[in-house]
Amino acid sequence: MAVRKITEYPEEVLGKVGQPVTEFGEGLRALCADMFETMYDAEGVGLAAPQIGLNLRLFVMDCEGIKLTAANPEIVSTEGEQSGQEGCLSVGKVPAVLVRPQKARLRAQDENGTWFELDAEGYAARAFLHETDHCDGKLFIDHLPKLRRDMVIKRFKKEKRWD
Repeated sequence: MAVRKITEYPEEVLGKVGQPVTEFGEGLRALCADMFETMYDAEGVGLAAPQIGLNLRLFVMDCEGIKLTAANPEIVSTEGEQSGQEGCLSVGKVPAVLVRPQKARLRAQDENGTWFELDAEGYAARAFLHETDHCDGKLFIDHLPKLRRDMVIKRFKKEKRWD
């Protein structure tokens, strides 16, 4: 296992729709072990393959008692509404309030290629949606109004001393 470098905004891979995972087995298990280690090292609750520079539809998550690997994830259904702070390892964890559905049903494949569906609500549902967005080439800031998005980006750049 190894901690990988986290890809940060505005890297191109973060804006691309990920390629489907087609090979399951030891290689994927090793990659996922690296992703979990990277996520824990960065004190995150989820990490998608684009966040380590890989254009794949894959994420790992450990949030509110739900620990999983999701290959080829899709959100099957959502319900309700919640508003809360959201941040991202690829945007320096700079938070912003974002409205998301309260409940979400995820359909994905595990490390062996077996399809599963899982329901979550609250913070875990937010993680399902956030990580699936990464696989679709979206960052949480893409859901923000332009002014708030620009403020998050400005703060991120300031923390990185890019100005």
